[in-house]
Amino acid sequence: MDVVLVGLPGSGKSAVGRRLAHRHDATFIDLDEMIERRVGRSISAIFETEGEAGFRGHEREAVHALGPADSDPRIRRVIATGGGAVVDPRNRWYLYRGRVAVWLRASPVILGSRLSHSANVRPLIAGRDPVAALRELATERDRFYSPALEIGSSAPAGAIVRAVEARAAAGPTGSVMTMRAETSIGRVEIGQGIAASSVYVALQRQQASRAILLSEPKAWEVAGAAIAAALAAGGWPVERILLPRGERAKRLRVVERISRELVRLHVDRKETLVAIGGGALTDTAGFVAATYLRGVSIVQVPTTLVGQIDAALGGKTAVDLPEGKNLVGAFHQPVAFVADIALLATLPTRQLRAALGEAVKVGCLGDERLLELIEQDGEAIARGDKQPFESGSLAELVERCAWAKVEVVTADERDAGLRMTLNLGHTIGHGIEAAAGYETILHGEAVAYGLRGAFAMARALDIVPEERARRIGDLLDRLGLALAAPRVTAEMVHEHMATDKKRGMGRLSWVLPTESGVVVRSDVPPEVVEIGLAAALRTAPPTHAMEASIRL
Repeated sequence: MDVVLVGLPGSGKSAVGRRLAHRHDATFIDLDEMIERRVGRSISAIFETEGEAGFRGHEREAVHALGPADSDPRIRRVIATGGGAVVDPRNRWYLYRGRVAVWLRASPVILGSRLSHSANVRPLIAGRDPVAALRELATERDRFYSPALEIGSSAPAGAIVRAVEARAAAGPTGSVMTMRAETSIGRVEIGQGIAASSVYVALQRQQASRAILLSEPKAWEVAGAAIAAALAAGGWPVERILLPRGERAKRLRVVERISRELVRLHVDRKETLVAIGGGALTDTAGFVAATYLRGVSIVQVPTTLVGQIDAALGGKTAVDLPEGKNLVGAFHQPVAFVADIALLATLPTRQLRAALGEAVKVGCLGDERLLELIEQDGEAIARGDKQPFESGSLAELVERCAWAKVEVVTADERDAGLRMTLNLGHTIGHGIEAAAGYETILHGEAVAYGLRGAFAMARALDIVPEERARRIGDLLDRLGLALAAPRVTAEMVHEHMATDKKRGMGRLSWVLPTESGVVVRSDVPPEVVEIGLAAALRTAPPTHAMEASIRL
């Protein structure tokens, strides 16, 4: 097997790695030394001439050059990584999957003391107060190290080696966790094959006495039954409550039925619910958790791509009214959010394709790497090909989208300002969904229509370059999103936009794209809105609207 050592600079990865490899007659690989041999320059020289971005490119190539994990049950290779190697999602996918990853952890104070006496210059530490720099790096990187087995690195080297050997004795598992973060909006975990174990741990952390699972028939078949069986095997009494599928779950009468079922089960305020299903299911289950007994804990386990990258994360819980989407709800953060990409393997291609509308939206907010990933692998993801699962592309997409939302929500949990930017494409998109009765158009498909409308409005206002608008339009075309006109009228969409949650003081606040992000505008002229609606509905804009926009 391969043992991978990760941790901050100065944590002893090379020293421990060499000692462990010697004890097991294994090959020792220092990733930084491997890079220096491949490039023919020192790490410091690479940083000086190519910057950190250039170095990270060489690092990514070196990680891929390691090849597949060694399947021998004995320790055959020990790999010591650079401190920042696992910041790259794809590196983590290759380094953690099928290997035993160990995090050598020590306080920044101890590490700073070590580095101040080290002849080895770390480019990201050089010229700075080492303790302050390491504290900053620890904050940024803990979520990347955390999936590995944690061992304190302040003990003597021999004791650390023995601890690593003890952890490695069980060998690698069939699952892989690529990110674990403790945030102000709950624990966030992303990986493959992690759902049952992560729910188990979440219930343990909550000191729950039983597992109360809320799901819907298809999600139960695909994921819920297996999670329930694993929990039962671990000694948890399991209760199951099934909700309707899709948007039919997002009704007040469903909330009442589920709440009465919780009463029948004598669920008290100290218990924890577990939601297993798509975005509509997690929305409704979250609203039930927010309101039952004035609030109980919930673990969110989304089983759809749109749920993992958006709907189940952020604590917005709501149900629909005939007049509009998500008009009755509450803010209620889960204690844990578990995104297991293995649960996406059986999704219909339409759902995978639709979710990419939300992913494109996140890319438009400023993540250029995400847009590049969708341009490269989006069509394969939409088809449900195996390659994005195997390469780590899908895991990276989920992580980038999910973490972008975590950062926004932790800065603006109650939607007072910054969080509104996540509504790019949603004002028109929600109007189209509502006009279609929440039946014929999936949420991500509606967002894609809304994106076309938002870019048309931004072009009319001259706040986004034509090249940027063309790039996103071409990408939506390639993904097969928002191509045909939806079977709704502009009048119907207008009617539902009148109840949009972003309306205030008689005006709608519009989130509109720019060259590298978005702006929020509440001064958009009606004729520009008409242009956006026409673009979203795939119809020609009214002549008077075009004439007015030319004068703007």
